[in-house]
Amino acid sequence: MTYRYFTCDVFTNQRFSGNPLAVLPDAEGLTDLQMQQIAREFNFSETTFVFPPRLGQTRRVRIFTPAREIPFAGHPNIGTAFALAQEGAFGCIDGGLNVVFEEAAGLVPISISLDQQGDISCELNAPEPLRLGQVVSPAFIATILNLDESDIRINTHVPQEASVGLEFLFVELDTHAALQKASINLEQLRALADQGLSPHIHLYVMSDGEFDIKARMFAPLDGVPEDPATGSANCALIALLTHYDSAGEGDFRWRISQGVEMGRPSVLHGRTEKRNGTLTGVWMAGNSVLVSAGQIEL
Repeated sequence: MTYRYFTCDVFTNQRFSGNPLAVLPDAEGLTDLQMQQIAREFNFSETTFVFPPRLGQTRRVRIFTPAREIPFAGHPNIGTAFALAQEGAFGCIDGGLNVVFEEAAGLVPISISLDQQGDISCELNAPEPLRLGQVVSPAFIATILNLDESDIRINTHVPQEASVGLEFLFVELDTHAALQKASINLEQLRALADQGLSPHIHLYVMSDGEFDIKARMFAPLDGVPEDPATGSANCALIALLTHYDSAGEGDFRWRISQGVEMGRPSVLHGRTEKRNGTLTGVWMAGNSVLVSAGQIEL
């Protein structure tokens, strides 16, 4: 059997920036083992496999890291919607359109449109409401990140798990220098995972310059030493920040930078909605660019 694939860079409009993704647009017939082998072969943070829908939506999508299948992720949804739209799978998109992907975490609505430059832009709606998890002591987190405890900022929240479809541990740092310096102590990270806590560490600093947030994400136990752009994590992050914001209601927008330290700068555009003190919506958007197309023989 021959299976087509595309690779694209996500959350960027420049090739060789952003987060690489492999998409198999017609994956019917592949076994779980074959999908895992293909994901490991590409060795990107994620690879997606597209199937006909089972629940009457647009497509069913499965997402694999090099190590395992995951229920939801941001850049795979943005990149998969882009790749299918780019090849004409959804017809004309000049006036914009909406698709829905069926995934293990639930239904993921995605809007597809052309931006002011005529490039395809995709925006996903998080599949689950914000779910808060356990908190972790700043001292323990500092040992995992090879930082000093004073580098961990706790004004808004202590290090805490949160999810809108995939769980991460969120850590706000005090300075951009600390963000740049952070690295992972694998032994301490395994100790964290052994306690049943998420080993997906999303670090961020608030910025008052071109970006509202600068971030990094580490998931080495999933075969992802560092991720250049993490839509699912940044969705959960802006949901978390909106949750803790004292404003009772409002519409919030976030411009997020990630991947700079890896030499793969990425730009993510997030927005949240809060009504009567309750978070009511989380979205994440970005561009993508096609890099390659080919075939896999099995």
